[in-house]
Order: sequence, then C-alpha cells, then structure tokens
Amino acid sequence: MARITNHWKVGPHVSAAGGVENTIVNAASVGANAFALFLKSQRKWTSPELKESSVLEFKSRMKTFGYSASHILPHGSYLVNLGNPDQKKREQSYECFVDDLKRCEELGLHLYNFHPGSTVGVATKEESLALIAGCINRAHTETARVVIVLENMAGSGNVIGSTFAELGEIIAQVGEKSRVGVCLDTCHMFAAGYDIRTKEGWNVAEFERDVGLQYLRGMHLNDSKATLGSKKDRHQNIGLGELGLATFAHVLSDPRTRDLPLILETPAYDEPGTGTSRLGKGGMDVWRKEVEVLNRLGSTGEGEQGKARMDEWTDEIRGVVQRASKKRDAKGKTVKEGGQKRRAGKRKRDRDPEDGGNDEHECESCSEGG
Repeated sequence: MARITNHWKVGPHVSAAGGVENTIVNAASVGANAFALFLKSQRKWTSPELKESSVLEFKSRMKTFGYSASHILPHGSYLVNLGNPDQKKREQSYECFVDDLKRCEELGLHLYNFHPGSTVGVATKEESLALIAGCINRAHTETARVVIVLENMAGSGNVIGSTFAELGEIIAQVGEKSRVGVCLDTCHMFAAGYDIRTKEGWNVAEFERDVGLQYLRGMHLNDSKATLGSKKDRHQNIGLGELGLATFAHVLSDPRTRDLPLILETPAYDEPGTGTSRLGKGGMDVWRKEVEVLNRLGSTGEGEQGKARMDEWTDEIRGVVQRASKKRDAKGKTVKEGGQKRRAGKRKRDRDPEDGGNDEHECESCSEGG
C-alpha cells in the first residue's frame, strides 16, 4: 500500500513474529509512516539475542522502505517494574529493561517506550518515583544514545504515571535530560481524568506546566471504551469509543505533534498473515483504514461540513471493524460460524505484587503476532 506523505507520522504496533525485520513489511503493508514493535517477548524475563541476520535485514529494510528511526517507538516488557522497592525484583526488571535498550542500539533505533512502574502497595509514590529515576540514570551510563520514553498510565491500583506531575517528578530526577521523554496515550489520558475531547481540553496546559512540551517524544492513539476518569485502560478503535474522531482531529492538526511517532494500539482483528498483498502476507485491514482516516484529519475543517466528513469517516472505520470482527476476535483468532464469545477465563492484568510487574495494559492488539 502506498504511504501518504504527511507531517504527522501514523502507524500501528505491528507484529515482530518471525524476526524484527518483519515489522517493517507489516507496517508498510498498512501505509504506516511510523510503527511500534516489541524487541523480544513482552511476557518473558529473558529472550534469545537478536540474530545477526535479522539485525542486518532490519537495517536494510529501513532503507528500502524509507523509514526513519525517529518514527519507530519500541515498547518495553509488561513485566518490568523499576519502581518496585524490593531490590532483587527491581534488579531483575532493570536487567530486562537495559537488555531492551541495548537491542534498540543494535538496531539503530533512537526511542524506547515503557510503563514507569508501580509501588506494589509497599512503597510511597515518592519512593517509587525516585527508584524509577535512579534506574534511568543508571541505564544512561550503560547505553550511549537511546532516549527513554515514559508512558502515561490510566491510573489503576498502585501504578505510577497517571498524572503529568508524577512523570515530571521522574524527569526532574534524571541527570541526562536530553535522553528522557514522554509518550502520551490518549486512552490513558482520558481514563486518568484529562478530558481531551475538546480543542481546549487537548491543549493540555497541565502537561506543559508539569512536564514540558520539549519532552513529548511520541503518542499512542487509542479511543476508549471506558468513560472519563474511570481509571480503566480499555482501548477502542479510532472514532468508535468515548473520545470520538474529533479528538484525533485535534491531535492530527496540532503542530506540536508533527514528526512524532503516533502509534495505534487498537484492536486489529485480522492478524498479520491473513490475506496477501504485493508486500507479502497482509491482513490488518482495520489498521489500514484507521491509518488512512487519520492521515485525512489534518485537512478537516470546522463547522457542520467538517463534522459531516468525520461522521462519514467514522462509519468507514466502523464498517471495516464490523466485517473483520465477524471473522476474528480482537486477538486475531478465528471466530466459529454462528459467532463465538470471548473466553471467560480470568485474564490476569493486575499482577500479584509479588511478581513485580506493572501490567495495566488492556490493548489486545499488542500481543506478539497481532
């Protein structure tokens, strides 16, 4: 699929199944100008080293497909909790964290996004904030150039980073400030109580005050199934949730978000490998449509005409989602004829404090292979 030239760099979190080099083909197949990936299994403490052949092919495809390292935003492991007061568990997290940073450098990538951590109900917020900053400072001494990007969170349980003030406090304690930044997730912002549905609300004066716009290094573009201030991280397809397409029109017409990786973590339904394209195995029709619509938003006018266009584009996304979801569920698994309910088994999102993880994430598109 041809990629639109645009100041706003939009694309999904794509699969690295079969090797990190495949992320580039998967991104290009949906017309993405940016993308995210996992550098290893996001649910294992240790993984095999990157194959030399994968590293070489990744760099080769970056040139072939014309991607910039500045528009790729790797996502860290869900297990990592740098705010855990237990030194042994924090060290395990740190080793996993630094391993990812070194993989970024091996691939020539500039940014690395991760969930800040959790107090696990034992430390105070202030103590965990200091521990996270201390780990970032230490990681800077072990790596050369990767910018460590803190993701804002929805605010459930003991998770750190749902307020801009907490993110700002971590940054204040980091020595090498040119190598730290923030990724703003629209669903998380809304769930944490920041109403970004209006143009005035999107101006996020609190972010400029508590963090600073110079630290904005990327965004996750997700609509929300949950309501404002719910503290629930429930991603929805663009325009189909509580935020609506107009929210994303504010983002995609804002000069402050130009040239940043703007990453979709919405349900894809049709996992990579379904269908074919000239670029290889395809699928991902939902992401293809979301990228297409988001790339149109910068030209959306105000008033009734602009609203009518956004209603029409929302219906386009809804139609593709409905078709895809009849065939596959949000995890990309085939739905049996007559429909199939999602498994009722317990999904352990709020991890036991003893395991040290900080997995608040509810994105069903970001598991490996989807």
